[in-house]
Amino acid sequence: MRVLLVNMPWAPIDLPSLALGILKRSVDERVPNGTADVLHANIEYVDWITKNTEFTLEDYSYYALGSYFLGCGDWVFSSALYDDPEWRVPEFTEAMRNRVRGARMEMTKALHTTAPDFVRHIAERIVELAPDVVGFTSTFQQNTAALAAAKHVKRLAPHIATAMGGANCDGKQGESVHRNFPFVDYVVRGEGEVSFPALLSALDAGEPLSGVPGLCWRDADGVSVANTMSTRPLPPASILPPDYSGYFERLASSHARHWVEPKLVVEGARGCWWGEKHHCTFCGLNGSFMQFRSKSPDVFYEEIVELARRHRVLDMYVVDNILDMGYVRTVLPRIIDSEFDLRMHIEIKSNMRRGQLQTLADAGLIFVQPGIESLNSRVLTLMDKGVTGGQNVRMLRDAATVGLSVAWNYLHGFPGESAEDYDDVVAQLPALEHLNPPVGASSRIAIERFSPYFNDPGLGFSQLRPAEPYRLTYDLPEPEMFDLAYVFDVPPRGIDEDVVGRLDEGIARWKRNYPGSRLTHCDLEDRIVLVSVRPAFDWTRLELTDPLELALFRLLDQPHTVKAAARKLREEHPADEEALRRVLTRWRALGLVFEDNGQFVQIAPPAVNEEFLRIDFMRHTSARATELAATSA
Repeated sequence: MRVLLVNMPWAPIDLPSLALGILKRSVDERVPNGTADVLHANIEYVDWITKNTEFTLEDYSYYALGSYFLGCGDWVFSSALYDDPEWRVPEFTEAMRNRVRGARMEMTKALHTTAPDFVRHIAERIVELAPDVVGFTSTFQQNTAALAAAKHVKRLAPHIATAMGGANCDGKQGESVHRNFPFVDYVVRGEGEVSFPALLSALDAGEPLSGVPGLCWRDADGVSVANTMSTRPLPPASILPPDYSGYFERLASSHARHWVEPKLVVEGARGCWWGEKHHCTFCGLNGSFMQFRSKSPDVFYEEIVELARRHRVLDMYVVDNILDMGYVRTVLPRIIDSEFDLRMHIEIKSNMRRGQLQTLADAGLIFVQPGIESLNSRVLTLMDKGVTGGQNVRMLRDAATVGLSVAWNYLHGFPGESAEDYDDVVAQLPALEHLNPPVGASSRIAIERFSPYFNDPGLGFSQLRPAEPYRLTYDLPEPEMFDLAYVFDVPPRGIDEDVVGRLDEGIARWKRNYPGSRLTHCDLEDRIVLVSVRPAFDWTRLELTDPLELALFRLLDQPHTVKAAARKLREEHPADEEALRRVLTRWRALGLVFEDNGQFVQIAPPAVNEEFLRIDFMRHTSARATELAATSA
């Protein structure tokens, strides 16, 4: 049985598809007489569109991820899905006129007009390859492109079985896809490395499909049937490593080779160990399976090394939603001792200790996403994050200390928050301008399927409606669109736009000032020397020499309340709480500490890595500007 796995736009072009890499290996190893190949239609699209259109990496990134909550990428291919180059152009133009402007709007409409031509092109390619089954993966803004391609393949070659899977096909979403798009023969819901080979084996042997877990299929009368999804997640020992054969060769022959440096995608764990205990209220990640499970340290280490050796690539993206803390003691030391100079991106929890962060940095996990999301403890409690604002600031400081680059977002819009939860943070942002800023402006939370906010109206969101982009893209009744959607519109909660404006102004100033800002300290035992270069502060050098202040500054390596600090310092440095409060008030005015919910933490990294971070930041900024200029020429 010949299987073709297709990765449609707008999948990232600098990453091979982990899902299809795993499925390829699953078919090749677990389906008798089965062979699988991958068609990198996302890269095909780059080559196709750049032949006649001024199109850059920045453009592709916008439709792949930058416009996710606007739905621009999916809307582009809705014209191919509905065989109409003018599909809902007036409606989209009107709805997005204040959010997609000028040249970006014109490009979006132009891509929408030509999308049917590309889909016909790719469908003809698929048919020429003569597979028995073609499988489309769908994550983020791939849904309409995948659906449109499946429709055109079925039109050209009705005998080819079409299947879809991926995050956009989980649970009710997959049922809705199957019910509403009859050209999709099968939808695989849940973890596909079991269900997809089982589907292929059943088709090859002519066996009933009712036993394939999670599968959506049609009975003899053409009625959509949804098999029960497995309630037991795949054990980690059964998760195969990916086969990326063909991706690097295809990228090397593409116009996109000038745009990106390819990275490997690796997976050590699935689920979230924090979410099993405290599911963050806004988080819809992990879909149907929250249970955390991870590969054995030996297996994960060998997979990393083997992929790096085989493809001669040292940049890696670790897709785990949270780091298995056991790997800090097992996998990472082995990576440090290996001959591989890896550079990896991973998601972690923001309360990791500095020593653990140092291990991450030494192992090459230099890009971290710690899920900071707020610097206010009360809002973090509303999220059920399990950390404080002071701990999040400490993470930013310690990341700078060990040389980690931190990616994070500032979220707002939580039921129960107030302006007071933001005003004091905004007032202190100038003191933090030497630390990694958020990646963009603040974002009002989106209500995602599978999140507690979606599942429990009692948490504050009871009037859910499929987000506007779905209504601009799909021709479906509201109930069917509700099942298809992952993101939902709700009446706004939390702070008003005036507060949001002040927060965004502070973040924008932070981002502008970060490359040239500095705050460090050097502990010389009898004194602590601080150096500051931050626009909001007029001092550049400061010495702490008073024994009480030296002890207090060292204690505030971790967040402390005034009362706790007084208790811990009392034996060697007697001082009442009022005296400590006067010192901390002065330090806050100097930008030496961050205050949140009565806790204080010092914010000056040791004078070790900050200058290197500045150099690295400027180098990457300059390289990106050069890259964009070259691709626009």
